[in-house]
Amino acid sequence: MVSREADIAAEQAYFDEAAEHRDRRRDTLARLPSAAAHTAAAAHLRRYADAAGRALGAADEAVAFGRIDDEAGETRYIGRHLIRDAGGEVLVVNWHAPAAAGWFEASAENPAGVRRKRAFTCTGNTIDDLTDTILAEIAEAVDAHLLAELSRGRTGTMRDIVATIQAAQFALIRAPRDQVLVIEGGPGTGKTAVALHRVSWLLFQHRADWSAADVLVVGPHPTFVRYIGQILPALGDDGVELRDVDRLAPDVPRGRVEPDEVARIKGEARMAGLLARALDARIGVPDPAERLLVGGRFVTLPGAEVAEALAAARAAALPYAGRRRLLRDRLAALVATRTGTDPGRADEVGNLVERLWPQQTPTGLLRDLLGSTARLRAAAGDAFTPAEVAALHRRGADRLSRETWSAADLPLLDELAHLVDGPGRQYAHVVVDEAQDLSPMQLRAVARRSATGSLTVVGDLAQSTGRWARDSWDEVLTHLPAAHPAKITPLRYGYRVPRQPYATAAALLPVAAPGVTPVEVVRDGPADTGVHRVGLSELAARAVAVAREHAEAGRFVGIVCPPRQRRPVEAALASNGIAWSSADRGELGGSVNLISPQEAKGLEFDAVVVVEPVEIVASDERGHRLLYVALTRTTGHLDIVCTGDPVPLDAPVLPRPRVDGETDAPFTRRDAHRLAAHLAGQLRGAAPPASWADVLAEVRATLLPAGAVSPERPADG
Repeated sequence: MVSREADIAAEQAYFDEAAEHRDRRRDTLARLPSAAAHTAAAAHLRRYADAAGRALGAADEAVAFGRIDDEAGETRYIGRHLIRDAGGEVLVVNWHAPAAAGWFEASAENPAGVRRKRAFTCTGNTIDDLTDTILAEIAEAVDAHLLAELSRGRTGTMRDIVATIQAAQFALIRAPRDQVLVIEGGPGTGKTAVALHRVSWLLFQHRADWSAADVLVVGPHPTFVRYIGQILPALGDDGVELRDVDRLAPDVPRGRVEPDEVARIKGEARMAGLLARALDARIGVPDPAERLLVGGRFVTLPGAEVAEALAAARAAALPYAGRRRLLRDRLAALVATRTGTDPGRADEVGNLVERLWPQQTPTGLLRDLLGSTARLRAAAGDAFTPAEVAALHRRGADRLSRETWSAADLPLLDELAHLVDGPGRQYAHVVVDEAQDLSPMQLRAVARRSATGSLTVVGDLAQSTGRWARDSWDEVLTHLPAAHPAKITPLRYGYRVPRQPYATAAALLPVAAPGVTPVEVVRDGPADTGVHRVGLSELAARAVAVAREHAEAGRFVGIVCPPRQRRPVEAALASNGIAWSSADRGELGGSVNLISPQEAKGLEFDAVVVVEPVEIVASDERGHRLLYVALTRTTGHLDIVCTGDPVPLDAPVLPRPRVDGETDAPFTRRDAHRLAAHLAGQLRGAAPPASWADVLAEVRATLLPAGAVSPERPADG
C-alpha cells in the first residue's frame, strides 16, 4: 500500500506540472499583443489576453481542489479553471464542464460511475493533505474534507464554495435558465453561494449569448454586496453588476426619515397606479384653436386636430418622453401642411408641446405630487383612503436640488423613471437575495431589470422581518415576471452553522415561523452556546470582554447589538482600546464588527456575541425572527450576553413605550467622553489637521447632552 506521504508527493508532482503549463500559457498570453501588426490589433489582442489570463485563475491558486476516479480507470482532476498541457491535453477540468459533474453528483446512494473522490487541502498550490472517499464503502452524505473546509475561519468577504458543493446544491447551480428559481434555505445552507455559483455556471454554459455584464445581482444592503463581491471574480467572472436594492433608483440625496405607516403605504403595489395616474394628469387639453407664430407668420391649428394628435400620442405604446416626442412630430406635421414648409425646431411648436405635454423628471414629479394634496387626491382615486392621502402629503424643500429622499421614496422614483423614460438597463439574468423582505415596489424595480424573465430568487421565510415580513413565497412571486414558470426548491442541509448554535436558535422557530422545517445540521461546533447573565449596567462591558477573547484567539467577530445598547457597547469598545468596524456603515472586515440585527442577514462570523435578546425581539413586529437571524450568523462560536432569558420565547414583539426621561441604556458622561475621543481619533485620519478641533467638538456635542460637563474637566474650566 502506498503511504500517505508518497501519495501526497505524487499528487504534488502533478500539481507542479499543471502549474508550469498554466504559467507558460500566461507568459504566452502576455507576449501576444506585441505580435500585433498595428495599434488597433494590439488593443484587441490585449483584451483577449487579459480575459484569457483571468480564465486561468490566480498564479498562486491551487490548480485543483479534487480528483475523481471512475470505474473504467479514468482519472480527472477538477479545478476552478481549465488547464491544458503543451499538446492540448486536459490536465485539469473546469468545474463548469460536464466532465466534472461526477465530483458534485456522485454519492454513496448514487455513485454515477465514480469509484473514488479525492479532495485536496492546499496552501496556494502546495498540498497540505488529501482525503479519499471510496463511494462503495461509505454511507455518509458529508465527507471529512467538507467539514474541514467549513471549519476554516471567516474573513470580511464570502468565499467561493466550489470545492464543497454537494449534490443538492449542484442540481440548483445547473438548473435551466428559463425559469424563476426560488432557492429557499435556512441559515448556513449555502443558498447565496449557490446562487452566485449558478451565475458562473450559466455564464459558462451560455457564453455564446451572454457576457458577465448581462447579469445583475441585487442584495439587501451595501455591506452584504461588499461581502459577496469577490465570489464571482474568484470564479473567473468579472463584470457582473452587483447593487444593493436602494441603488436601483436614481442617484439622489438620501436620508429623509418618515413614519413606518407612511413607508408601508409607499411600498404597496397600488402606488404604481397612483404614480401612473399622476403622470397622466400632467397632460393638458388643447384650446378650440391653437394660434402659432412660425417663421414670421401666424398659423392656426384647429383644436380638434390637435386633440387628435394628442390622443394618438396617448395611445402609443411608448414611455411618457417617447409619446411627447411623437406629439411634437405630429404637431410639426400639422404646421407643415398649412405652411408648406418644415417648421423644424420652431420655438412656438415647442412651447405648445410643453403646455400640452410638459417635460417631466422623476424627482420633480414626485416632489410636486407629494407636496400637493389636490394632486395626490386626484391620482389616488378610489384606491386610497383620505387618511392615506393625508399621510402621503408632505412639504417639499424650497428647491428641488435641496430635496432629501427617504428609502421608501427610492422605488417610487425608479417607477417614475420607468414611466417617463422607459426601460433602463436590462439584464439577461437577475439574482435577488433576501427577497422575502422586499416591498412590492422594490420587487417591481427588480422585475423590470429582467429582459427575459430569468431570475434566481434567494431567501428564507423564517428570516423574513421588517414591515414586509412574509409567510409565503406567493406574496413575492406575484410581483416578479411570469414569462417563465416559477419553481421553489429548498435546501435541507445546514453546512455552515454548527449544531450547538443552531439548536439554540431553532427553539425560536415554533414561535417565529411555525410552518418552517428546521434545517438538518451536519457538523458540531467547537463549543456549546455561552450564556452570560449580568446586570443591565454590565451588559456592554461583558459583551466587549467576550468579543475581545474571541478576537485575541484570531477569530472574526460580530457583535449583534440592538439600538438601545449601541452607544454603551461602542463606549466599552473605545475604553478598552479595541478597534472595530461598523457593519451598518459598510465597514465589515475588522477583527471586531459591530452590527445591528437588521443588517446581519447574509453575513457570517467565526464568533458571534448577541447582546440582550429580549430587546432584539422587542424591536420588530417579527422580533423572534430577527433574533433567529442574530443567533445564526456564526460558523463557530455563539455567546449571548443578557439580563434575563437568552432565548425569550414569550417576550413581547412590539416596542415598549419609553418612559419620560428614560435613556436607551446606562451610558455615563465619562462613557460619552471616551467614545467621542475614540471616534475623533478615527476621523482624524480622514480630516485635515486644521479641522481636528472642530471634528472633536462636533462629536462631543452629538454625544453629550446640552450643558453636560466632561468628567475630566470641572464646570468652571
